Order: sequence, then structure tokens, then C-alpha cells
Amino acid sequence: MKRAKAFLVLFGSLIFLAGCGNLQSSGLGSGSGTKSKSSVQTTGQVSDSDYQGVVRNGKYLTSKSRGLSEDQNTNGYNLKSFESGLLTVSKKQFPTNKYVFQEGQYLNKTTVTNWLARKSKDNPDGLNPASNGQTDANKRNPIYLQQLEEQDYMTQSGSKLSLGGVTIGLGMNQIDYYTKKQYGPTYQTKISNAQMVAEAKKMANEVVKRMRAKSGMSKVPITIALYEQAPNDSLVGGTFFANGTSKNGSKTISSWNSMNQKNYTLPAVSGAKSGNSSDSDAFDNFKTQIQSFFPNLSGVTAQTHYNNGTLAGMNVSINTQFYSQTEIMSFTQFIATEAEHYLPSNVPIQVTISSSEGIQSFVARDSGQKSFYTHVFGSY
Repeated sequence: MKRAKAFLVLFGSLIFLAGCGNLQSSGLGSGSGTKSKSSVQTTGQVSDSDYQGVVRNGKYLTSKSRGLSEDQNTNGYNLKSFESGLLTVSKKQFPTNKYVFQEGQYLNKTTVTNWLARKSKDNPDGLNPASNGQTDANKRNPIYLQQLEEQDYMTQSGSKLSLGGVTIGLGMNQIDYYTKKQYGPTYQTKISNAQMVAEAKKMANEVVKRMRAKSGMSKVPITIALYEQAPNDSLVGGTFFANGTSKNGSKTISSWNSMNQKNYTLPAVSGAKSGNSSDSDAFDNFKTQIQSFFPNLSGVTAQTHYNNGTLAGMNVSINTQFYSQTEIMSFTQFIATEAEHYLPSNVPIQVTISSSEGIQSFVARDSGQKSFYTHVFGSY
């Protein structure tokens, strides 16, 4: 089960999001896996650090608005790190042993689409500023808000689940990509950090005010997390820079918690920053070692995530030209040994080994663990 969990995580971001277990009744403890008379169930937990999810009428309850964003963003890493990072923020406000996770149900597709759009006569709900008619990069009103996500957190009372709190993530642009005419070339408006932060906090208070007007939202805690989108050409996703919580029915957030997160790519390209130099050196040594023993590699890269200047996780991607099952097995075991020897200790590390035909195997280690576990995919 632990290995299967790690495999699911490989497709997430650097903040590690785990999968769910067997279905059980809506109690927060471990259950028998059988259905109750209630139409509401939970998915169960693989780990105490992960939320149970909500199942209604035998089906997982999906989000009403997941994945909506302005069309301009082409960096797929942003959505992954945005969603998983939002979950990490939520765990501090809504502990996994007291709350059940539910995909957002209060903001539907139409509502989120309108909120993400520009404010106009036809769309008074737009959170982005109205167009001023300018097309010059330094004169136009840019699009500040790129994406918005809702996560609901439920509490248990007997066999009933009730809303206990909500987290809303706001993904903000540091660069607004736009065209002057349909199918024309793409231009850029750069947004200063101060301007982005100011707009984010102003929009956050407007979102809290609107959420409070919804049925069942008048008193529950509402956490807003602010995220800076990575540029379209970035090889990593963006990072969260602040979060705050509205409590006791307040329609504003009076206090913000700063978040110091950074993402980097290894090996560093063209003098780009690479985070802690010792972590970078450790990866370079690992890369050199495996390439010297197995020369048929197309590439070895890594994404690193830092919280407050400390390495919090590393995802390594290895592309091979192997086609022999025995080669893959031997290489995977070798990777596990060398990763334990060379890569930084005491942090979660995941290594995906792939070829043009898809994922061949993975090697992973949980936080605080020394040894790596492995899985090689085969066809039977």
C-alpha cells in the first residue's frame, strides 16, 4: 500500500499528496469498508497525514470547478503545485484527524469563470480589472488573477458530515501574457511583486465577502492562500507566498502569514539559481555516478522545493533508452543504492524512471526515512 501511494504521488508536485484507501462509512476512524444506510461515505486513509475524501451515493464527489483558469497559462506545473500546495496549507488550519476533505461544491463552473474574467458591464462579478482599452504592455490593465480553487473541509456528527471550513486558493500572475488580436503574437505585461501582493489581498477580501453570503458560510473559517504563478517557460511550478484565515463570520482577513517557498530545477541552466549549493552538488554527484555506470540515459533532471530556505522535497526524472526488463530491474536497484548514498537525507525524494514507452519504474523515500523502496512495472 505504501508503494502504491508513492506511485500516485509521483504525478503531483513537490509537496507530496497521497491517495485514498478503501471505502468506509462516514466515521473518521477505521471502518469495515461496508456501505452504511447513509448515502455519504468516506474513502478511508492510507496515512494519518492524509485526508479522507467524500463519497456520495457510491461515487467520489468531484469538484464543480476544478482546473478553470485564464486561457493564457501553458505551464502545466502550475496547476499541480497549486493544488497540492493548497492542500498543505489547509492541513495547518484543518487537521486530517478532525476533518474530511471534500472537493469544492460551493463555487460552480459559471461562478468561477465569471470571477476569473475582467469586470465589465456584462460581468460585474469579474475580479480582474476592467480593460482600459490600451494594448501597450506598460499602459494596459493586466490580468492579475489566473486561477482559483475551492477546497471544503467537513466535520463529523454521528453519520452526518457538515461543512467545517473552506480553503480558497488564488493563483496570481507575475507576467500577464496577452495578444493584441486573435491568433496574433503573444506579448507580456510584467507585474511587480508589490502590485501582485496588493491585488491578491484586495481580491482575497472580496472573495471572503462573497463566500460569506452563501448558505452555510456565515460562520465557518475561510482560509485564503495566495500563490504566485511561474512563468510559462519555467520548468517548475509556482509557490505560495501568503495565507490568512477569516474566523467568526468576519468578512475580511485582518492578518496574513508570509510563506517563503522556492522551486528550482537541477542541473541549473545558464547560471540560473539552484537553491542550496550542497543539495545541488549532491544531485550532480548522483547524476555523474549513474551516468558513468549506465551510459544509455537520455537525461537526468530534478525539481527541488524549499520552505524557509530548507530543502523540503526533491523529484528526480530519469529518461532511459532501456528496453530490456532485466536492464530496468538492475538499473532501478542501482538507483536506490546510489540515491541513498548521494542524495540529501531526511527529505522526501521520488525518482521516476521512464522511456519513450512510458514509466518503467520508480524509487521513493518518505520524509525521515533512510532507505528507498522500489517498484518495476512489468507486463503479465
